[in-house]
Amino acid sequence: MGSRMGWIGAGAAAWGLSCSAAWAQPASTVVWSGFPVGGLGDQVSRPLIEQLRSRYPGTIVLGSKPGAGGRIAAEFVKRAAPDGATLLQGPSSPIVLYPHTYGARLAYSPQADFVPVAPLASYAISMTVGPGVPDEVRTLADFIAWVKRHPEKANYGIPAAGSALHFVGATFDRLASLDMKSVAYKGGAPLLTDLLGGQVPVAFNVISEVLPHLKTGRLRSLAVSSPERWPAVPEVPTFAELGYRDIAMVEFLGWYAPARTPPELVGRLNAAVRDALQTPEMTAVFAKNGLMPLIETPEAFAERVREDTARWAPIVKATGFTPED
Repeated sequence: MGSRMGWIGAGAAAWGLSCSAAWAQPASTVVWSGFPVGGLGDQVSRPLIEQLRSRYPGTIVLGSKPGAGGRIAAEFVKRAAPDGATLLQGPSSPIVLYPHTYGARLAYSPQADFVPVAPLASYAISMTVGPGVPDEVRTLADFIAWVKRHPEKANYGIPAAGSALHFVGATFDRLASLDMKSVAYKGGAPLLTDLLGGQVPVAFNVISEVLPHLKTGRLRSLAVSSPERWPAVPEVPTFAELGYRDIAMVEFLGWYAPARTPPELVGRLNAAVRDALQTPEMTAVFAKNGLMPLIETPEAFAERVREDTARWAPIVKATGFTPED
């Protein structure tokens, strides 16, 4: 606890430092996402940036470099100057899971090339069916029976190959012995479009991206990945309670800086983010999108990254999962 309090104190002290110190406060910062606009990152970060305007001295904007499941943006930020002007935004998969699913093919080392700045939110993964599946398919058992009757339609959509959403889909497919084929998209927004249009019958989605359509009935969630029922959809069972105990996880969204970014800059931005996340405006954003806020110091966030990276290693190895599954 002492080390965490020490970091908090350093972060708070950073507020009192001026640009004449050994480090310089950037006039503007671009937070680069590895996914198209309109997905989870936009849902959280756009309103968050509005709250940061009065809490952080520099201007912050969002940028997008979609592709390769978030790896293009990660590689770009890795090469950026460590001056606080360039950050990476992403779900946890490119940081804690890709080292195990892509291995030596990964062109960056998450823990060597990035500094965790601040987590923003945690979220569950939903197995979601749309108009490409008959209305009478209401449960996971119904879906399994439908796929066995129509194996030619057994495709499932994922926002990114090698991601936690892909892992959940592939693990369910193996355990249910369905032999479905994965279809990787360039993010949650284009996947949602095809799910709503019936081009893909089932998808593994971030809960916030499908929640509005679950409420209207256009989409149906058959199961969620969280260990316990997710507060936003308490009527939806977990995979674990339906017998798929190997599927019990949540992901998190966060901001990262290039390695060697001054701790003072990281501490200043983290303090501003933690304050902004607790505003009534952000509380409303989380409630609307079915997300849980994550409010942690840089040190605690770094420990979360280390623990999740270690947790995924034996899981991936035991299942033999690869991004080509």
